[in-house]
Amino acid sequence: MQLYSCYPAARSRQIVADVVALTIVAIAAALGIAVGGAVAGLGAFGRQVAEAGAGLRSAMDDAAGVAEGVPIVGSALAGPFRDAGGVGSALVASGEEQQRMATALAVAVGLLVALGPLLVVLLLWLPRRLRFARRATATRRLGATASGRELLALRALVQAPPKVIAGIAGDPVASWRAGDPGTVGALADLELRRAGVRPGGAGSGAS
Repeated sequence: MQLYSCYPAARSRQIVADVVALTIVAIAAALGIAVGGAVAGLGAFGRQVAEAGAGLRSAMDDAAGVAEGVPIVGSALAGPFRDAGGVGSALVASGEEQQRMATALAVAVGLLVALGPLLVVLLLWLPRRLRFARRATATRRLGATASGRELLALRALVQAPPKVIAGIAGDPVASWRAGDPGTVGALADLELRRAGVRPGGAGSGAS
């Protein structure tokens, strides 16, 4: 597949466009990761809450265990400690929920920040590059056969600027219909050049 034009000026423009597009993609990805990481940092508070709740629950469970060892009134004494341990469990659940929310938000915000520039690049740059590669590759293959060159000559008559076609022959359409080799060859070469393919060669951008 031919990815770049055989002609230096056009090839340079394509390379610059590719570098700019890939740079935007890299920056967008890095920015999305950075913003996502910053948002994920909000989960630190949730971790602190969960750790505090776990500590409170553990301490109250230990205290309840000691209180239960008191004869006769042990169960009554342990009750408030058990209740306080329940508060710790609630804090753990709340902290874990905050962490989950922070993670989900970080992913969503990171993707949103990264996907905006990526979509612009993909919509403006990628289709154009693919169109060029397909056209250049197909045109080069047509230029390798006599019948293909006739088709390229016809395409040039239809699509090329009239001023350019007029410079090929006095009546390029009549000459093409008559099968004049010089006119057909000149028109085919014109279409090859328009597609970024060097007449008579495979092109330096092929792969």
